[in-house]
Amino acid sequence: MSPPSPRFFLLVFLLVTTSFVSQICSAADEVDPNLRFENPRLREAYIALQAWKSAIFSDPFNFTANWNGSDVCSYMGIYCAPSPSNPKIRVVAGIDLNHADIAGYLPPELGRLTDLALFHLNSNRFCGVVPTSFRRMKLLHELDLSNNRFVGKFPNVVLSLPSLKYLDLRFNEFEGSVPSKLFDKELDALFLNDNWFRFGIPENLGNSPVSVLVFANNDLGGCIPASIGKMGKTLNEIILMNDNLTGCLPPQIGMLKELTVFDVSFNHLQGSLPSTIGNMKSLEQLDVAHNGFTGVIPSTVCQLSSLQNFTYSFNYFTGGPPSCPAISGAEVANGTMNCIPGKKDQRSSMECSSDAARPVDCSKFKCNGGGSSGGGGGGGGGGGNSPSPKRRHTPRPPTPRQSSSPKS
Repeated sequence: MSPPSPRFFLLVFLLVTTSFVSQICSAADEVDPNLRFENPRLREAYIALQAWKSAIFSDPFNFTANWNGSDVCSYMGIYCAPSPSNPKIRVVAGIDLNHADIAGYLPPELGRLTDLALFHLNSNRFCGVVPTSFRRMKLLHELDLSNNRFVGKFPNVVLSLPSLKYLDLRFNEFEGSVPSKLFDKELDALFLNDNWFRFGIPENLGNSPVSVLVFANNDLGGCIPASIGKMGKTLNEIILMNDNLTGCLPPQIGMLKELTVFDVSFNHLQGSLPSTIGNMKSLEQLDVAHNGFTGVIPSTVCQLSSLQNFTYSFNYFTGGPPSCPAISGAEVANGTMNCIPGKKDQRSSMECSSDAARPVDCSKFKCNGGGSSGGGGGGGGGGGNSPSPKRRHTPRPPTPRQSSSPKS
């Protein structure tokens, strides 16, 4: 029998500390009668923030040092604004503790912050799970828990947040499946990269109206759903790098006419590049490197007039892209380590005659909507000789594309 994992001990520790702090915070309702608050909602915020302060183990930059007294709007990282329901009173509308390096966990008392619109905790050391009490945050617009140490299954509580538009859970330890209901929400940006999600991309992916979708560096497996084509009016960037994806690219990707970035590198994708790729008129970055693609690069890539970079190295292509202005010059196209005659830095003849370079029937993958045909120069079983790399943690970046925190 193998010894318990470090994650097991972390969960036991959290259970013990949660029980201890909950006892402390249960007394938080008994607020010092000498304290005076502008309104009852700021009193509730005080209770929530004092409970949270008790759940913090380390605050090396003293972000919470001034979290004392009734003037919660003066607390560092706490932002107040007029209430949407009553502009005459102030409420806690935003929390921004990005890059504070705070260690602790999120107590259930945070659910008292029912006026919260922005909650940003990028680059800290918070651990444990997301409290179910967050479902009370009906006004929450942006939730950024990225670059922390949260664990457990996908926090389904976010599915009950009706105002949520921006969700960033990247660089944590979440695991299990991604719920299909997530793609029925009216999100604008979704970042789930660098976790441990598995069990495929839900088939209803195309229902999502997101403009930015990043799933990179998980262990999702399975196919890219054909429903992706339904995202043509809104999707601007999609990054599915290093997700252990299989199957073929669905021809429906050609419907993504607003897409500027398409990255499916470091997977086990096979088949040919769909000719419909030429319909992706806004495409600037196209990366299909480190897969098992074969056949000839379709001539339709010449229709991509905005293309700035096309990386198709480490595949089994037998024909490079045609000569055209869209992809002229080495700064645009990188096709090393393929099977293209006369081109430098290609695979050996042995590799190019292996099973990995042979055509494949894309229908064998049983993906809804199918994929591009593997016959007539398409296909390739590249999974065997072109493996995806092991999960790797890239440098933890600052939160992208989020609006600034509200001003008091």
